[in-house]
Amino acid sequence: MSRVPPGRRITATLIGLVLAVVAAVAFTGSASANSTGSAASVSRGALDCNGFSAIQQSIKPTGACTDVRGFPGDSANTEDGRFYDNGHYIGHDEPDLTFLSSRPGSGNDVTWTETLGTDPVATPTVTDPGNDVTHWFELSIAPWFSMALCNPYSYPQTSCVPNSDSNAPRQGFPGAPRHGYPGGGSSFLEVQFYPPGEAPFFDNISCDNTHWCASLHINDLECTLNFGHCNTNCEEPTNFAFIQKDGVPTGPAGPQVATIATDTPNSDTLLMKPGDTIKVHIFDAPLAGGGHALEVAIDDLTSGESGFMQASAANGYMATNIGNCKGIPFNYEPEYSTAKQGNIVPWAALQTNISTQFEIGHWTPCSSLSDLSTDFGLDFITAGDPFNLTCNGAYEATADNAPDNAEGFAGDAFCYSAGDTHPALNQFGVVSDPNTTTGCLDFLSGGDIDFDGTSYWADWPTGIAPTDKFPGSFVQSAPTSGGQPYSQSFFQTDVALSESTCGADISGCTVPPAGPGNFYPYWSTITNGSDCAILFGNVAGGSGGVNDYGKAAQYGSDLRNEIGYDEFEGTPTPAVCS
Repeated sequence: MSRVPPGRRITATLIGLVLAVVAAVAFTGSASANSTGSAASVSRGALDCNGFSAIQQSIKPTGACTDVRGFPGDSANTEDGRFYDNGHYIGHDEPDLTFLSSRPGSGNDVTWTETLGTDPVATPTVTDPGNDVTHWFELSIAPWFSMALCNPYSYPQTSCVPNSDSNAPRQGFPGAPRHGYPGGGSSFLEVQFYPPGEAPFFDNISCDNTHWCASLHINDLECTLNFGHCNTNCEEPTNFAFIQKDGVPTGPAGPQVATIATDTPNSDTLLMKPGDTIKVHIFDAPLAGGGHALEVAIDDLTSGESGFMQASAANGYMATNIGNCKGIPFNYEPEYSTAKQGNIVPWAALQTNISTQFEIGHWTPCSSLSDLSTDFGLDFITAGDPFNLTCNGAYEATADNAPDNAEGFAGDAFCYSAGDTHPALNQFGVVSDPNTTTGCLDFLSGGDIDFDGTSYWADWPTGIAPTDKFPGSFVQSAPTSGGQPYSQSFFQTDVALSESTCGADISGCTVPPAGPGNFYPYWSTITNGSDCAILFGNVAGGSGGVNDYGKAAQYGSDLRNEIGYDEFEGTPTPAVCS
């Protein structure tokens, strides 16, 4: 599209009226966001990241989104501040470090430099929680960087001006207002990184057994203000493309038309080795044909290779019409000019715009698997790829069929055995390295919401380098924007939304959550002279220039009484490592 001039709003209502007249027009790769083109859904795709669309099966069965925040009593879509996708609660939590700045450009142009995490030489073991050999894929299936994006077709279905603080919800921070201006339509960007060890990505975690890979991943929310109405056919659609050396998606990026190719890396996918140092630039980029779109560019400073992806209509990115779930070819752009406190994605559980985060609460290692299934009633194209429903072993503290097990009817699926190469997928061009470890992803049950998996044991990095048991931490520099640092930062996590003990009595909302491991990973910094690095895991302070910010206490207090739902958040302080 042509870039929206200052003061001109992208209006969902107006464009929706145009689309209603021309809904039969087919999508073409050259269509623009303000054209009349639209794409009807196919039977399999990414209309709902959790796989609960009533009209479309998920093309990636091992996909899941975290909690969307809700307000008690607002609608049937929320309960006790938790949001339900088609009646299903979806958990996993996201310990987060958010950076703040009032400098123009800080909300739409950010650069991160980090060294990717490394694994122990030995393969994972699954017999002694807290002391097992552990790899990164067991701890976090998707470390990511975030940014708020302008999208009038996403919650709260209001117009927005790209790159403008005028989109911010008003009536104070934290939280979007219950009354007053709800903020501009907003989508959530996650530049996700996927660890090696458990391929294929299509129905597991990894691109292969030896490399990290990354994506430009965007979620929209098809709900109206305060979640009063949600289209259950396309509740949380996902746009997805790997970061590619040639900038060309491996398959259709739009949620309406995603295919197996979308989630299958090819020879142009940027693959990065553990321990490589990379630079990640997220910004609003000019397009060759005019206009702008969000771009993610990654330079591997160790290998010399680079990759990029633009969230553009030309690359197949689509907004979603809340009325009929059709795709609207769309150039996503940043929502805000600055990263001021209160410039947030108004529907997300995390109160954030510019942040670094480690998505946890998925993997449970197993000594054996039981309850073999080939589809579990899922009519997706890979129904012939066998998986199990139940994990057996030292990490399973409570039987899946026990009345007090929050994971309920679906057990631990999807579960795969060590050595599985997923041969049923070969017919679709998906070739997999053998899985390194027997384990489960806890997707069908809504996440590891009984908190017995690896994420909630002290199996995390204890330093920069790996030990014989634990991985080496990611090593991040504080972000910069236009070469300038951010002024403040704070820690937060949405873990309380998944805690069964977190009810009317706020004392039941705790970090760490109640579980056999009694552990929650935390942020640390390590300073050596003028050098400072951000670490994540179990890097304790007390010596060697390490500050652990009180470990789990860094996440602060539950803000339910202030923002209407359970969110642990620390107080902003001068930015770490800046």
